[in-house]
Amino acid sequence: MSHLPANDGRSPMRWVPTLYFVQGMQFFVVMALASFMLKNMGVGNEQIARWTSLLGTAWAIKPLWSPFLELVHSKKLIVVVMQSVGAVALLLMALMLQTPWWFAGTICVLFLIAYGSATHDIACDGLYMGALDAQRQARYAGWQGAFFNGARFFMVGVVLKVAGLLETPMGVFNAWTVVFLGLGVLLAGLASYNAVMLPGQLSTGHVALQASAIRKTTEEIVRDFFSKPGILLAVLFIVLFRFAEGQVQTIGPLFLIEARSKGGLGLTTSQVADVYGWVGTVAFLTGSILGGYFTAWLSLRRAMPVLILAMSVPNATFYYLAATLPQDMWHIGAAVLVEMFGYGFGFVGMILYIMQAVAPGRFQTAHYALGSGVMQLGFILSRSVSGDIQVHLGYEHFFLWTLFCGLPVLALLPFVRMSALDPVGAGEKTPEAGVPVSKPAT
Repeated sequence: MSHLPANDGRSPMRWVPTLYFVQGMQFFVVMALASFMLKNMGVGNEQIARWTSLLGTAWAIKPLWSPFLELVHSKKLIVVVMQSVGAVALLLMALMLQTPWWFAGTICVLFLIAYGSATHDIACDGLYMGALDAQRQARYAGWQGAFFNGARFFMVGVVLKVAGLLETPMGVFNAWTVVFLGLGVLLAGLASYNAVMLPGQLSTGHVALQASAIRKTTEEIVRDFFSKPGILLAVLFIVLFRFAEGQVQTIGPLFLIEARSKGGLGLTTSQVADVYGWVGTVAFLTGSILGGYFTAWLSLRRAMPVLILAMSVPNATFYYLAATLPQDMWHIGAAVLVEMFGYGFGFVGMILYIMQAVAPGRFQTAHYALGSGVMQLGFILSRSVSGDIQVHLGYEHFFLWTLFCGLPVLALLPFVRMSALDPVGAGEKTPEAGVPVSKPAT
């Protein structure tokens, strides 16, 4: 990819915020907002878990087509086109909700948004790296995460709140129709702004790459990845690390909104937006930052048992809520704060594990993408079965089950290398630095 001038006279603050806000906006429409919408429309937990897990495959398998985007010289063109596709899809979603086949139509549109968003992510990061030199990449990296997570605040804390306020006077379907019309118009406006403000040209230009050469390099990257010492054990560790989390993060929000007669907490959509969108997001970010500093202080190998135990905090918290069914919102909010703090604190472990033990080598960036893909597939695997397990066990026993799901990764830990230079199960040979996690790997 040809690099743009590192200083083209255009301040990155004129385009980095909107670029990464849109990245987060599209991601959280699919992976957060859609679940609440479908739940309020009467769709069962098993159906929600199954379909949203399939939608999540877009971000897991995006490394398969990411090399071929190099055939398009202008990353700006890809970004703007994908944002425009997202805007059209959101408006189409509003239309589908007013048809008799709304469920099938909604799922189809969500697939379009998911794969468009995953493609946008690839070009978005490529544009950022190509437009800025190394110093400015580091300087503005924090703004990436800030505005990506700002989109989470907006989607779950604001948009979900608006949907909840509109559901009573307008009905669920009409309320969400208005919501998606608004989101479509907003994304269209952001796409138009980015078409002007992003660095680069809206033209394909000429690129001296061939698909056959890209395919050959991709095959080499995959072979090199799976020839790493201990890689199969590493893949198993990654999958098991997220096995309990995928189930809890899928069913937990649905439990909050489920009627008390069915074992849930019976919160309104507006109340969930308050505790999960605002309290939960702040707690997650705080936990992520502190988890990064904790790991930097202790080293990844010594910190990992604590990080794994932190990933069990959400399981224990939801088990407590399901067993006691508190009604006081302060009580519930405090529990969600603890749950999301533990989640953010522990999730640092997997990001750093992929960075330090899986990615290093000839193809570090590509292998990080592959490791992240494996991580997402592990999440999808657990997410896809979570609804059926919950329906069979009920909420209280389901969350108890997830506590036991966290044990296998602890049992595997002594046999897993925590550094690229580590022998399997041995002490660390190289110093490690923790990195605060600002956005989830997508």
